[in-house]
Amino acid sequence: MSSEGNTVIGLLGGGQLGRMLCEAANPLGIDIAILDEQNAPAKQAHNTNRHVLGSFKDPERIKELAARSDYLSVEIEHVDTEVLEEIEKNGVQVDTKDGVVTHRPPIHPSWKTIRLIQDKYLQKEHFKSSGKGIPIAEQIAIESGDGALDSLKEAGEKFGFPFMLKARKGSYDGRGNYKIDSEDDFEPAIKALGTLPLYAEKWAPFVKELAVMVIRTEDNDGNLRACVAYPAVETIHEDSICTKVFMPPREVSEEICEKARKLASEVISTLWGRGVFAVEMFLLDDDSLMINEVAPRPHNSGHYTIEAVPYMSQYQAQLHAVLDLPVPEKLIPRVQSSIMLNILGGAKPESHHNLSALARGHFDEDMDVYLHLYNKVSKPGRKIGHITLTGFCSIEELEAKAKPFIEMVDEIREERLGSTSETLRPTQESKSPTPAKSPEPVKRASYANAVKSDTTNHVQPEASETSEEEEVPSDKPLVLVTMGSDSDLPVLKAGLDILREFKVPYALDITSAHRTPKYMMRVADEAAGKGIKVIIAAAGGAAHLPGMISSETPLPVIGVPVKATHLDGIDSLLSIVQMPRGVPTATVGINNSTNAALLAIRILGSFVPEYQQAMKKYQIEMEEAVIVKGTKLREAGDLEYLEAMKSKK
Repeated sequence: MSSEGNTVIGLLGGGQLGRMLCEAANPLGIDIAILDEQNAPAKQAHNTNRHVLGSFKDPERIKELAARSDYLSVEIEHVDTEVLEEIEKNGVQVDTKDGVVTHRPPIHPSWKTIRLIQDKYLQKEHFKSSGKGIPIAEQIAIESGDGALDSLKEAGEKFGFPFMLKARKGSYDGRGNYKIDSEDDFEPAIKALGTLPLYAEKWAPFVKELAVMVIRTEDNDGNLRACVAYPAVETIHEDSICTKVFMPPREVSEEICEKARKLASEVISTLWGRGVFAVEMFLLDDDSLMINEVAPRPHNSGHYTIEAVPYMSQYQAQLHAVLDLPVPEKLIPRVQSSIMLNILGGAKPESHHNLSALARGHFDEDMDVYLHLYNKVSKPGRKIGHITLTGFCSIEELEAKAKPFIEMVDEIREERLGSTSETLRPTQESKSPTPAKSPEPVKRASYANAVKSDTTNHVQPEASETSEEEEVPSDKPLVLVTMGSDSDLPVLKAGLDILREFKVPYALDITSAHRTPKYMMRVADEAAGKGIKVIIAAAGGAAHLPGMISSETPLPVIGVPVKATHLDGIDSLLSIVQMPRGVPTATVGINNSTNAALLAIRILGSFVPEYQQAMKKYQIEMEEAVIVKGTKLREAGDLEYLEAMKSKK
């Protein structure tokens, strides 16, 4: 309890969802203790001394939050469920005036639900096996590593083409999806997603995407009381991000909308814990419905409820459900129609200003306009606010009235896409004989490759819109990856893939120790001041680059010996490891940029908990892959297993 006697909900995550939860909690006298960074949007909306500074993935910080809270809940599903399970079973120790006591704050939704939803494949397998006839797309798990290609062939034979290849964990806003149109896509798909645990899903010929928010209540013994569904809405995804929501869905019958509500309630009834859940589904061309995914929290598709269902918005419902307060038996909007438009960062920080100004100054007898800005720095594609429009008219009439807003949202998107294309387009080399200027070292993160791979073949979007909480990667690189020659780049590709997988912002450069020694020394000298934390340097032959950079920087340097024409890279390896005392330079195996990247991430993880947690999960996934291979070997025997290995070559 807070000092004022208010009930305290501890919230893992403090983005805009947490901000709007706090805005609903403040007038109700409910205290929210938030675990997130110092100036998180939710912390700005709720002033209390109970907030915890740190990562919502850090077990120790989560325990600290639990000690300050009467209940625990989440704003984002990508949290450490192991520590939540431990808190539920063993509690946390709290100092009181009567001594140390064990405190067990109830966790809603349950860690079991969050853990299940974190794995998209297992989530859908759970719905399929629930006995409730929940429709999902056919799916199969895809082997990792050497078995991936054979698994994809099996999926192609089973599903035909096209089919979807999806990451089981950690993806959001459609990232981690790859449309497989033919066998020609197998190799590119493995290169794009092959380091992740994957599953394949039969293509769903949907005509619309629908979503339903559901309130789930249960008693203190975990027995389900009720699932109460909000109206069905239509969601529009562009560039793998939800941009628009229509209530009611356009050109969809009331009968189908009611079917969607009932199906969503059935889905959520199979889970555990109290709270608000988003159920995203596909409307197929035969008017049937198919479940896509579930998010165990307030969601983009429910923002409209703040104004359209003011007596019980999705945020007030989350508070009531977690605290076991009354919720209505039916949720009926107070308006006939509503449209929610996401405000996404444009090509420039001020790109959305005209849209905000339009919302502030627009008054209409038949349409109300509500502007929500999250006080977040504008970055391209980042969710920085939303606009809700409501009316006592049909959804078609409201859409016509909202045309200026919709057009402006689309203009910001086109400007953003145009800017991205311009950034990725190589500049034409000048034919002028003027000598080239020395480039400016390490200005920004090289995310061009990551952006390109993430937006290719992403067709079916995902329900779990984690980008509502997770930030667009920072423009400030943490790792500098440099090489003596562009011929070293193919060797570094595997390491760059790892950095992208872990979402580590990096900068790329060529700094030859022999051909551009002055520039190399300048890069090394300035790197720390530009925010770089680790340097990876690849070189072959004499391989002086890693050691020379190490002599000029206080940062850790990891050398990647590159196999050159002669001596099979042994010369490169020995050149790096034989550095004199006082100039430490880490070294990995010949051409092993993968280990260089993993080591860099471990170094970052020593002071950034998110990277340490991601590394733990990576190690668990490696272990699981080996266990799968061991199981197959035991079941098949050595001869059959060896034959299968030969067929993969």
